[in-house]
Amino acid sequence: MEKEGTPLHVGGRALDILIFLAERPGEVVDKRELVKRIWADVNVDEGSLRFHVAALRKALGDSGKSARYVVNVPGRGYCFVASLAPSASPAAQPTIDILPPRALPAPLSKMVGREEVVEKISNGLSLHRFMTLVGPGGIGKTAVAITVGHRRSEDFRGRVFFVDFGPLRDASHVATTIASALGLTISAENPTPALLTFLKVGPALLILDSCEHVLDNLAPLVEHMVREAPQLRVLATTRESFRSEGERIFRLFPLDCPPEREGLDVAEVLAYPAAQLFVERIAQSSGPFQLSADEAPLVASICRRLDGIALAIELAAGRVNAYGIAGTASLLDSRFSLQWRGRRTAVPRHQTLAAALDWSYDLLPAAESATLRRLSVFAGPFAPEAAAAVASGAGLSASETLEAIDSLVTKSLISPSGSRTLRYRLLDTTRAYAYGKLSELGETRQFARRHAEHFRDFFAHAEADPSMPLPEWLGIYGAELDNVRTALDWAFAPDGDTELGIALTAAAVTLWVRLSLFAECRERSKVALAALGDTGDDRIRMQLLSALGWSLMYGEGRAREARPILETTLELADRLDDKDFRLRALWGLCIDQFNNGQFGKARAFADRFANAAANSPDRTDVMLSDRLTAVAMHYLGDQNDARLRIDRVHASLHLLAEKPKIFPLDLRISTQYFRARILWLQGLADQARALAARNIEEGRANGHALTFCSVLGQAACPIAFWSGDLDAAERHGTELLEHTERHAIRLWGLWARAFNAAVIAKRGDIATGLPLLREELNRAGDARFLPRFLPLLGELAAGFLEADQIDRGLDVIEDALTRCHDRQELWYLPELIRIKGELMRRSARHSGDAEAQFREAMGIAAQQGARFWELRCATSLARLMSGAGQSADALAVLENVSGSFTEGAKIADMRTARELIAQLRN
Repeated sequence: MEKEGTPLHVGGRALDILIFLAERPGEVVDKRELVKRIWADVNVDEGSLRFHVAALRKALGDSGKSARYVVNVPGRGYCFVASLAPSASPAAQPTIDILPPRALPAPLSKMVGREEVVEKISNGLSLHRFMTLVGPGGIGKTAVAITVGHRRSEDFRGRVFFVDFGPLRDASHVATTIASALGLTISAENPTPALLTFLKVGPALLILDSCEHVLDNLAPLVEHMVREAPQLRVLATTRESFRSEGERIFRLFPLDCPPEREGLDVAEVLAYPAAQLFVERIAQSSGPFQLSADEAPLVASICRRLDGIALAIELAAGRVNAYGIAGTASLLDSRFSLQWRGRRTAVPRHQTLAAALDWSYDLLPAAESATLRRLSVFAGPFAPEAAAAVASGAGLSASETLEAIDSLVTKSLISPSGSRTLRYRLLDTTRAYAYGKLSELGETRQFARRHAEHFRDFFAHAEADPSMPLPEWLGIYGAELDNVRTALDWAFAPDGDTELGIALTAAAVTLWVRLSLFAECRERSKVALAALGDTGDDRIRMQLLSALGWSLMYGEGRAREARPILETTLELADRLDDKDFRLRALWGLCIDQFNNGQFGKARAFADRFANAAANSPDRTDVMLSDRLTAVAMHYLGDQNDARLRIDRVHASLHLLAEKPKIFPLDLRISTQYFRARILWLQGLADQARALAARNIEEGRANGHALTFCSVLGQAACPIAFWSGDLDAAERHGTELLEHTERHAIRLWGLWARAFNAAVIAKRGDIATGLPLLREELNRAGDARFLPRFLPLLGELAAGFLEADQIDRGLDVIEDALTRCHDRQELWYLPELIRIKGELMRRSARHSGDAEAQFREAMGIAAQQGARFWELRCATSLARLMSGAGQSADALAVLENVSGSFTEGAKIADMRTARELIAQLRN
């Protein structure tokens, strides 16, 4: 700047004031507007303005008398009153005054979790002349850049310059802002030549901070400087890239957070940088601090919920002194956390989360700010199609919405999520902020409704989706569980839409069933039924009752409540002539009879199901009919008929055109574990064990919680136990228990604990295993009447035999036999009678009746086609006869049964039989 051809020395703030006033000559500029323009987000008082105006007047020679340049209008502001000379010709050389450059800000006392990043960028500046550090607000871009600047300062002979564009509101002043940071006062309209002259002198590192709002003007300038000043290096921080020639983008990601896993200890939590930063900042603000084992999971949760954003973690850590860690975690649920204040020395946009987000939000065009607000109704990741369906409208087309999303991704306000399919997500802090903006503008109900409507329609098509493996189905639909929950919470809230909530509940049933979330399905169905009342749509009522019945049957031990609900479902299905729900109800009622031990009635329901499915064009219905009847025959003790039907299902599995609509388990996998049980009882031990092993791998890969419980509990555990492979039995039982605890599947959990106790007893530790087995069976309550518990009652009696408590063992056996005869639960009957015979053999009062028990058990086993039980009975009988001096007859009995076995040479019962035969022959 010149006055009558003479260069003037004007400080940076005074020059900014002069430029702003000179842009509006003769106009009184309000003091508040002037402060806001010059100091932007910095809070200064009017005294600072008066000081710099006085300095400006002094530099201009404004005496307040004859020479007037800046006039104070009391109560209003300031006015520029002098005349301006035309700018110098392009050939004129600028005048440069060199003042002390602005100091590089001090680095953080300790940089947590970014050492590798700092090293990569430091090294990268040796290879690349223009690097851009990109990431969302508060992630730590500025701190990393400053640390890099200090680390590389000697390499650039101290010529490291930090330029903060945050306070700049007029992008046309980017060049003068850089000049001011470099300590230059340039008296030319175009300061670029003078900047280049300065930067060509030697190596220099220019750190350009918070560039996102001035990119249109800054990008071409940076390209020009890098091209013309060969020793210059530029490191920029921004929420979106420059998209400039020669730019090397380095995206800064959130700090790694501890995973969501039970049992994390202190060392495991502190292995993650996010937790390290949290603890470090607590110590800085509150003094020495040591994380306890109880607090470690809370810290892990806080870091995850704050998405590893450094600023958010620092602000949360600052609350711990006042609220404690648990209190701070609870405060994250409130928008108040967005207003937590950080370091006083931080720039205003970094002092609160809200300020950091305000900074980004205020820079957005209307279409992008509207899209960001509307997307806040999503919980967790969302698909582009869902975003377009929910956020478009009200002035935005679907294509404009997707275009806005692309732009918001480049500005680090939306993050891509997922590797297989494209999905997006808002960081939790961003979502909370945007949802607050949505509420402020009164738009919440409109877009919450659109969100709920979209997922109602989305899940209405889910069940009828064409053939799709369960993992793939869950990958598409299971990912929307949080969105369904959020939509339902809104719909049934006072300001929601209960009719929409009812429809969404009915549509989402398949999701809960396939995720094995039966408790949630039960509670959501109850809420919807209560809202539906007595006058609502019968078809919706039928769907909800069916869901409630199934969730009770497979859920938290409330199976006895399921029958009347399923009976009402069947009545409605018959009245509406709905084939699918008729089959659902019949299936449920059949399983209900299994669970309650009424196997004759279960067979009757299986027959009704078969009649209803006979003319169905859906091959799945016929296959389900055969499977249902096969299970009924298995429990009724007809293993040959059960094998015929289960093999028919197995042979048809490749014909499955779509997932069964009425079955809560994977049909392919569940068919195989019942086949394995039947094969085992038929004496085909090798086939059964191989099938059970494949079944475990298939079930584990399938990912369906209830199906995998059944894989382990129905086949893997009992077959390993019966084969004598107690290591495998213990391994499978432990995995089953852990799986039930992880997925809250209570009934299988009860069984797993009792089974594991039986394994302990079978290993010979009767003192530990027997009381534990008795305790777990008592804890199971009515669940003891489920078919799966019957063998454990037999093992309880066998445990009393080993403990020489014969009468107690006989009492258990008599109760179990009464149960079997009353309920037609005959599949385990031969083994119970055999155990009774063993107890009698050890009893002085009943020893004479033992042989009759063994022969009766052998006869029933042979009639059932249960050759494994027949082998056990023959072994017991042969021992008894051998002890009575009838070795030849004993040998004949045992050889006759064991000789017909073509498999199972390595199982415990075959080894025992061979050893006994060898003894008898000698």
